[in-house]
Amino acid sequence: MRIHCPHCGDRSVDEFMQFGAAGLVRPHPDAGLQAYVDYVYLRDNPAGPHRELFQHIGGCRAFLSVWRDTRTHQIHGVEVVAPAFVGQDGPGGQRSQEVQP
Repeated sequence: MRIHCPHCGDRSVDEFMQFGAAGLVRPHPDAGLQAYVDYVYLRDNPAGPHRELFQHIGGCRAFLSVWRDTRTHQIHGVEVVAPAFVGQDGPGGQRSQEVQP
């Protein structure tokens, strides 16, 4: 499977880390134990188009929202959901220049 990174172009899925369904919201701290149990263990397993969160760990490190059909693995769209950075933290903890989409 190949994912089109808006910054780096078409890349192998091996360059990405998948974080599961995009749009999951952590329960409020006061929500109680059952809300956290449901959040951790009760996940949908859709058959068909589904929005998932990936990070391009083998490239620009951007977080991407990917619309993917879970039956065919066909990618229907990709959006950047967080900025990407070039390089690592520099001297004094300064971050390298941000990549613009």
